[in-house]
Amino acid sequence: MPRGNGDPSLRPREAALVLPPEPPNHAPRMTRIVGLTGGIGTGKSTVSRLFAALGALVIDADAIVHELQATGMPMVRELGDAFGADLVRADGSLDRARLGAIVFADADARRQLGEIVHPAVGREMANRLERARAAGAPLIVLDNPLLFEGRARRAKAGGAATNDPGGESILVYASPETQIARQVARDGVTAEFARQRIAAQMPIDEKRALATWLIDNSGALADTEQQVRELHARLSVA
Repeated sequence: MPRGNGDPSLRPREAALVLPPEPPNHAPRMTRIVGLTGGIGTGKSTVSRLFAALGALVIDADAIVHELQATGMPMVRELGDAFGADLVRADGSLDRARLGAIVFADADARRQLGEIVHPAVGREMANRLERARAAGAPLIVLDNPLLFEGRARRAKAGGAATNDPGGESILVYASPETQIARQVARDGVTAEFARQRIAAQMPIDEKRALATWLIDNSGALADTEQQVRELHARLSVA
């Protein structure tokens, strides 16, 4: 289901992988790696969970960010030094809402945040990808909201990344109007603030032009589930 048809809706964590032993003299199973991305309010997390439920091993950049920014982690202190001590609560936890309000409103702050967060997340994603490959995972999904932005930066700099081999990618799509409505309902923010969040990201239609596969998450969950099942089946073919 190349981009243009497909429908998603659940999100997988990096589940423990248990693989059956290979029969004697059987060629090693090949690993297929595909990037998964979207925009705020498109439902990427839902699609990620669906892929995980179908057996894909998902490496989730957002989950890694949360781990690195957990109470007491060095990155919390670094973010407090960069953006203000009031970002760190009395119990040592990070005030993510306050940090989000700062960076969504200021391009320089977003750049500074990226300089702190992205290298550490990239290293951990690369480590997990290497372990998943070594374990013989047949399908690895790299869940990364900044997949295309990162590829564009590397192309400009002439570099490569061990946490993203490039190649196939899946975009979870919803119209900007749907993105706004979902943020208002889910996060309790104003429509204007939702628009600011969307404007801080690469436009969803630009991402659509870059994707190998498209899952349209504008409709019912059942439609999304069907699209994910069909794409998972296609990606699982050796």
